[in-house]
Amino acid sequence: MNELKSKRHILVTSALPYANGSIHLGHLVEYIQTDIWVRFQKMQGHECIYVCADDAHGTPIMLRAQNEGITPEELIARTDLEHRADFADFGIGFDNFHSTHSDENRELAEYIYKGLRDGGHIAVRTIKQAYDPEKEMFLPDRFIKGECPRCGAAEQYGDSCEVCGATYSPTELKNAVSAVSGATPVEKESEHFFFKLGDFEPMLREWTQGNHTQPEISHKLDEWFESGLQDWDISRDAPYFGFEIPDAPGKYFYVWLDAPIGYMASFRNLCNKREDLDFDTWWNRDSDCEVYHFIGKDIAYFHTLFWPAMLSGAGFRTPTAVFCHGFLTVNGQKMSKSRGTFIKARSYLDQLNPEYLRYYYAAKLSKGIEDLDLNLEDFQLRINSDLVGKVVNIASRCAGFIYKRFDGQLSGDCTEPELYAHFAEARTQIAQLYEQREFSHAIREIMALADQANQYIDANKPWVLAKEEGKEQQVQAVCSMGLNLFRALIGFLKPVLPKMAEQAEAFLNIEALLWEDIATPLTNHTINKFKPLMTRVESEKVDAMIEASKEHLQENTQPIKSAPQSKIEPIAAEIEFDDFAKLDLRIARIVKAEHVKGADKLLQLTLDLGDETRNVFAGIKSAYQPEDLQGKLTVMVANLKPRKMRFGISEGMVLAAGPGGKDLWILEPHDGAQPGMRVK
Repeated sequence: MNELKSKRHILVTSALPYANGSIHLGHLVEYIQTDIWVRFQKMQGHECIYVCADDAHGTPIMLRAQNEGITPEELIARTDLEHRADFADFGIGFDNFHSTHSDENRELAEYIYKGLRDGGHIAVRTIKQAYDPEKEMFLPDRFIKGECPRCGAAEQYGDSCEVCGATYSPTELKNAVSAVSGATPVEKESEHFFFKLGDFEPMLREWTQGNHTQPEISHKLDEWFESGLQDWDISRDAPYFGFEIPDAPGKYFYVWLDAPIGYMASFRNLCNKREDLDFDTWWNRDSDCEVYHFIGKDIAYFHTLFWPAMLSGAGFRTPTAVFCHGFLTVNGQKMSKSRGTFIKARSYLDQLNPEYLRYYYAAKLSKGIEDLDLNLEDFQLRINSDLVGKVVNIASRCAGFIYKRFDGQLSGDCTEPELYAHFAEARTQIAQLYEQREFSHAIREIMALADQANQYIDANKPWVLAKEEGKEQQVQAVCSMGLNLFRALIGFLKPVLPKMAEQAEAFLNIEALLWEDIATPLTNHTINKFKPLMTRVESEKVDAMIEASKEHLQENTQPIKSAPQSKIEPIAAEIEFDDFAKLDLRIARIVKAEHVKGADKLLQLTLDLGDETRNVFAGIKSAYQPEDLQGKLTVMVANLKPRKMRFGISEGMVLAAGPGGKDLWILEPHDGAQPGMRVK
């Protein structure tokens, strides 16, 4: 890493939000983390450019546009406006925000593809795929549903089973149906294009071992190398919303090929607007500029293997580093629509100050890939204590005395030079923590300084001095010192709280703070009238946000990445009453519940049907502990044909409802129900 004081040229990106839905608080972990780091670099005086774009291609966007009766272009244009507004209101300071559905991205995708093809790194071969005969389209894995070929679980996706954890190809699914039309898929051959990732194994091993990733990611990469680098299918068949592959009519680039190229395309778009930026200077193989990608740990494979290999094969430089982060939980659990904790950016903004969230995330973020928890009670307490009770309180306690008694004039000298020097010297350590993305540690250091500033004011009690004759100069000195300490704290917090810093700069009547400005206190300087910089978090606002988020259950919400559009599946094809009448639904008491060795999602249940017991494997482990189930009543399908699983024979099926994960509920009958009773 370069020395902080030498001017650096840094290009920074965040993962591209998918243009198929709204930004939510989980996404904002990444954009806030990135924005804080970028703002810090700019305060250091470095040239730091932050670009991003909407990821605008793929089957989900094509299908959603069809369902809404609009073109994909209209859909992504509408999403673009929504995303830009949300990001702006959260203070995410992109230097450029673009779209992967752009001329720049098309040109770069074709250029990179041709470079790989001409270098011998593209293979063409015929494969068999699932095909929807009604929609006349090949089906992505996640748009096929059926029974797991390993354990027989119903309603499983075409690539993996959520019950037993098995992975397989869509052609192995039993009784498969298209999630698009409900039709039975057929096998159809198609010619596909593959990127020969294995050609770059030596280069990738060297790159991944060169401190370009976090240790946790490097260890995971070692596992992928050991299992062998597989060729990557980079083509999709028409109909598909994306870029057509050169010299291959009806074949399109898979969305994950042109999505990361969108980083380069957004930067090129910026270069076209600014004469001082040269694209080739930043992206040539020998560039001394720095390029950093901030991403979620779930897409590390694409960014640490495919992406560097693509760049290298096409003659471009590789990233300086890829920084991964963990996921967001709310109140210790996955975000949940039923609990109102799947919170959209706009639902938050309608109720709360965006800088509350920026600060809370900063107070939790580190350079690792651990998940981050938004505990809403802790969130409220921390904001009210740290920002309102400590930082803003310093200014509010001192500003009135200076403005009213001394016409806003600060003292001519610093009366506590050692105390101020202590604050000024802290900028070196805090800068290192920001640089290393150890934001939570930086916040702890800053709040420790805020405590010292408040202790200084408490010890000198300017409100008492103001009542004593002949103590005017001391009042001015103490309050001037307090405001100088406040100014240093605002400088340290500016990357996290840009809006509050801007308001504080206006109050202090100073130019935009740079990092080195903190080294020198203000003397003989006139400030403006103080206005409140931040109010307390109100419980009513938090409650209103949660309630509004629960209402989203009634909306047709969409995910942000290219996966099926909802865990809540569309209504299946209609059946006759006679088919339904074949089901024998019985009340059963759960006599015993146990973990299943080797199964991530299964529990083994012993069910009492009154005159017999049954052994059933149920995929409800994510929602229940075995001890919580014993003695409960539930409903089971009693006449389901027993099926052999690798853990044993399952003699029925327990009914449950919910979107999955911890939001999964067995149906508990009302009091009076007895084991063996039929459900009518």
